Amino acid sequence: MGSKNYFILLFLILLTSCMSVRKHNEQQKVCLSPEKLKEDVDFAYSKIKETHPQLYWYISKKDLDYKFDSLKQTINEPLTPLQFYFKLQPVIANIREGHLSLRIPSKRISKKEIKALEGKKGMFSRFEYYVKDDRLFIIGNKDSIQDIKPGTEIITIDQVPVSDYIRRYEKLISSDGFNTTFQPYYLKDVFFNYYVAEKGFEDKATLETVYNGEKKTYQLTRESKSENDLKQDKENKKRTQEKKVNDYIAFNNSYNRNFKFLDQDSTIAYIKVKSFSSDYSARFYKETFKKIKNAQSSYLIIDIRNNYGGSLEEINNLYSYLSPKPYTLIKPSQVISKSSPLKTNYFRKSNPLQYILRTFTYPTFFFAQTFSTYKKDGKFYYKNRSDRESKPKKDAFNGKVYVLINGGSFSASSIITAKLKNDKRVVLVGEETGGANDGTVAGFYSYQTLPNSKIDLPVGVLLVQPNITFTHTKKGVVPDVTITETMQDIIDKKDPQMDWVMKAIKKEETANQK
Repeated sequence: MGSKNYFILLFLILLTSCMSVRKHNEQQKVCLSPEKLKEDVDFAYSKIKETHPQLYWYISKKDLDYKFDSLKQTINEPLTPLQFYFKLQPVIANIREGHLSLRIPSKRISKKEIKALEGKKGMFSRFEYYVKDDRLFIIGNKDSIQDIKPGTEIITIDQVPVSDYIRRYEKLISSDGFNTTFQPYYLKDVFFNYYVAEKGFEDKATLETVYNGEKKTYQLTRESKSENDLKQDKENKKRTQEKKVNDYIAFNNSYNRNFKFLDQDSTIAYIKVKSFSSDYSARFYKETFKKIKNAQSSYLIIDIRNNYGGSLEEINNLYSYLSPKPYTLIKPSQVISKSSPLKTNYFRKSNPLQYILRTFTYPTFFFAQTFSTYKKDGKFYYKNRSDRESKPKKDAFNGKVYVLINGGSFSASSIITAKLKNDKRVVLVGEETGGANDGTVAGFYSYQTLPNSKIDLPVGVLLVQPNITFTHTKKGVVPDVTITETMQDIIDKKDPQMDWVMKAIKKEETANQK
């Protein structure tokens, strides 16, 4: 391709991108007729039924049909896509599949606006939050913004009660099944995602708060970053070997994976995984378990609290360092039909250049996906490396294992936890997991767009279940030892779950010495 043609193509891509942002934002302001919205309701339900392999796991077909029909009866006036989202998503949440959710429609920002935001600090994202019932608390303020104390409750934002937002947002969220612990963990993380989707990226906000019975009002502003801040941002983006292996997260200047010994003689090893991202995970576990074996550690604590899941490949690899014998992590993954893997919208969000490139690679994708399914006993399954027998690694840990879990342990975190509990390999400490004990529907997605409102609807394609004897409780993985953590524990940097494990280890060590 000549340089002239290259620059013409580049210009067309940029122009298309700008036009796409403008067109999308204009679409968000348009009120759609009831007839068009009802078409979108029918489209959404038909695509879910067409693709989702375990749709009626937690709700009967009769009840779900009734909810969708009732929804259509309530749509009797024009609505914007955002208003429509707040009517449709609560119905989808009633399916009780945590991975199945509409993407909230929101204003897109241009590259120029993104550049401007990169030069400013976050307004709400600089705090850490805690949700209890219909209340929102600030529990972390590492930059000491206006000296707001941890434990401060936010009563209103720009004179709108926070409880109104929480009651509206919690209807949008579901865990897998009838779990009760997931919602507050997830809502504290996505509250301001929803808020910004509704309000846009504003530069100021007024918070009415209360702390120890004293009410105060704060004016938050989106501050510009200093030269040192920008320099630090640039430094944080550099990918050193340590950052790669421990999966560095520049957003909050932390590592996704951490390993350390908790005592001087290396008897107790500790691994913290915030997300099963798979990036450099094989190397991390290989190096970590070699260190643990060389130290001849007797105890291992694995902390997957607040871990929303991720890669099956990573949890299968982690399990290979914990199992004393050959194992199979998950059961064969069921799909609705042989064509299900082809419904992933291969050309989704392609710019003109990407579209051209993907056109050439589509035949490879088509044949790979076509031959990835097989039929057995009248059902269709998708070939997955994690449903084959795996062998333990040579540095597999043979000592006692404790796993810390809570309501924020979801998806892949629940899969590995359920497997470890079933195989009686660990002691689980904490709260019931946010993900279901008996599996979930995810794997990869069929990406749909509702034809009139243009709202995105990703639908999970694979039924992923741990290779266990199912409990049929329709709830999360229940810990062997239930210990909850309060807001005050977090503020005071106390960890009652970890404290219990350390006391149990000390007690066992004392008994072994007698």
